[in-house]
Amino acid sequence: MTSSCPPLADADWPAEILDLRQGFAGALNVYRTMAHHPALLRAWAPLRQHVVKDTALGPIRSELVILRAAHRMGSAYEWAHHVSRARALGMADERILAMRGEGMPGGEDGLIAAAVDALFDQRRLPETLEAELAQALGREAVMDLIATVGFYSVLGYILMTYGTPIDDAVAAEMAARPL
Repeated sequence: MTSSCPPLADADWPAEILDLRQGFAGALNVYRTMAHHPALLRAWAPLRQHVVKDTALGPIRSELVILRAAHRMGSAYEWAHHVSRARALGMADERILAMRGEGMPGGEDGLIAAAVDALFDQRRLPETLEAELAQALGREAVMDLIATVGFYSVLGYILMTYGTPIDDAVAAEMAARPL
């Protein structure tokens, strides 16, 4: 597929978001693709900071949410990138595969998978599931879980619409260490 919005090279980077290229946005193809719309990328940055870095979910729970959402979206880019991130956090491949539905996760992982599935299937968390999540994770984490699914869904739509390629380092890692 020839993309109408391929990841921008440094030479083509818009001047009005040059500061973002030096940070998170220059590091990944997803944000290099979003750089075709500088105002959107600029507006995206603060939400990204919260969802990716400052979430009440913490890093492990956040990766579980993202893995399940990537699987449900069918986003190969997000799946590969977050397998890499989950492994970097010490997550076992079996736990990662369970979020893809290969052996249903139990305990808290199962609760997280059920929440992501409910958001995709019902467009909401049923009252009993929300209460169980709030008891287990805290209400702010529940809201961050919902925001994370929404955030990564939007990224998935962009990635799949424009055929954004998996970044070379992640593609090489997945080729060397497939699940």
